[in-house]
Amino acid sequence: MFDSLFHKNPSRQKYEFNEAEKPELLREIYPYNKICRVAFDDSFIMPRPPEQIFITDTTFRDGQQARPPFSVKQIADIFELMHRLAGHSGLIRQSEFFLYSDKDKKAVHACLDKGHKYPEVTGWIRANKDDLKLVRDMGLKETGMLTSVSDYHIFLKLGKSRKQAARDYLELVQAALDWDIIPRCHFEDITRADIYGFCVPLAQKMMELSRQKGLPVKIRLCDTMGYGVPYPGASLPRSVSKIVRTFTDEAQVPSEWLEWHGHNDFHKGFINATTAWIYGCSGVNATLFGFGERTGNAPLEALVIEYISLTGDDDAAYTPAITELARYFEKNLNVQIPANYPFAGRDFNATSAGIHADGLLKNEEIYNIFNTKHILHRDVPIIITDKTGRAGVAYWINHNLNLPEDQMIDKRHPAVKKIFEKIMRSYAKGRATNFSHEEMQKLVRRYIPDLFLSSFDQLKDLAHKVLKNIMKELASNPSMATMKKDDIDLAINEFLSEYPFIQYMYVTDINGTLLTWNVSDIGDISKYRQVPEQADLSDREWFIRPIKTGRMHITDFYKSFFTGKLCLTASTPIFIDDEIAGILGADIRFDELVKIQEGLADDQEMFQDY
Repeated sequence: MFDSLFHKNPSRQKYEFNEAEKPELLREIYPYNKICRVAFDDSFIMPRPPEQIFITDTTFRDGQQARPPFSVKQIADIFELMHRLAGHSGLIRQSEFFLYSDKDKKAVHACLDKGHKYPEVTGWIRANKDDLKLVRDMGLKETGMLTSVSDYHIFLKLGKSRKQAARDYLELVQAALDWDIIPRCHFEDITRADIYGFCVPLAQKMMELSRQKGLPVKIRLCDTMGYGVPYPGASLPRSVSKIVRTFTDEAQVPSEWLEWHGHNDFHKGFINATTAWIYGCSGVNATLFGFGERTGNAPLEALVIEYISLTGDDDAAYTPAITELARYFEKNLNVQIPANYPFAGRDFNATSAGIHADGLLKNEEIYNIFNTKHILHRDVPIIITDKTGRAGVAYWINHNLNLPEDQMIDKRHPAVKKIFEKIMRSYAKGRATNFSHEEMQKLVRRYIPDLFLSSFDQLKDLAHKVLKNIMKELASNPSMATMKKDDIDLAINEFLSEYPFIQYMYVTDINGTLLTWNVSDIGDISKYRQVPEQADLSDREWFIRPIKTGRMHITDFYKSFFTGKLCLTASTPIFIDDEIAGILGADIRFDELVKIQEGLADDQEMFQDY
């Protein structure tokens, strides 16, 4: 469209490397001791969208640099939900993965085994051939490779000259092509780079290699520090539109081989991404909910909505999967998505002004951005004001506590009346604002405490989450499977040194006969010596339940006979060739669990299924 309407000067055919003797740090733009400057050159270019635009994902690469690592199961689950969101149409085209650890490789295989065409599984490596071998050995068809382009990186980080860096990058690209691997060169720190003196000639040489081999050489434009700006008339190297157009027009990189990756350091991550689309970059790299190193990346789910807004293609995505992903992150990853976070936050489609709430009750379209129930499977949250009524209070309770249908609270519930009357008394005294989520939760907890877990239940739930994996890990230790006292003692002692909140650990055989035991606190040894050797413990609940079910069991809290402390017991089978050979038991003291509750909740490794 734009090509046919406007005259365009032909691009230069060839650019040469400008070999600098010292790094060009662009101090007039990046003074460092002052806030960076935006320069304008009075040169304007028109938007020119490519024939196709799509999203690529880096949740499992860049996203993992901003949070505790995902487990293999979590990666596989999220990958499946991402496919459900927009992989079926190819809108979410690729997802990139680390390849270094055994867990990384298991995650790649778990996602490949799903057999989805999109998102395609790709790798991410540093710029060396040993890393490239990992890609080849994993059987991946494409990988990103770190190719830093600013003098900040080339001189100050890598300690190389521009020509040395370019030579090394091109050698790695050639090696990838020789192995029939599509290289995706990450032009790191593009917004502080010498565009015409380094980036364009490097890209042109990469395009030459591509033509020789007949395989794509893709380029990712990485705004590492978030310096890019979307303003018309802004100059290089900060202008997103001009960077994109320089690569498509001057370096002759096809739009479908070009990708934008930006950070949000200056609150421009999302707008820069969409600007890249509009000016000719087919791919935009993003993470779910914007998680990424430092300030994060463009939010993937927001780009899905923006794609539909730009193209009108409603069928490109199953948008309710955004809600499913948000719930997964909150439930399985302990991620607290801000309540007002667009499209995914608890109250994103609610309004907190009383006058607006009144409008919502009359017709939700007055203040709702779109039909959130249809598009995201999200009802409009009710706002509690003096106009809400008892039915509204009951709705708030059922909606915000996610009560199943058979447990929903009726407006005639006596506690609903008490809550409503307390609310109305506040307004009678002159209150003008709505009741917040936190205020309502306190009221409901006060008048209907049964809807909430008790402190005991919360601690038991925490113990279950923590012990689920660490007990399984110990029970599957080869030393345990020998069912020999010396081997078991060695394994238990190592285990107790790592998890000292477990006060007492023991193993029985299949008949309930005590084989061995140990404690984490040497001061407790004399107390537990009261248990005779080879005692018969087959009548204990912690023994009977896992023997019957083959699964871990956690008791209720009880007072320990030995220490007099409040404890709970976790027990799990020890298997040999899928047959139960014995039971592993562990006692945890209530006071220890309370003391380290926060620390345990933050230790994500204890919650992960590897």
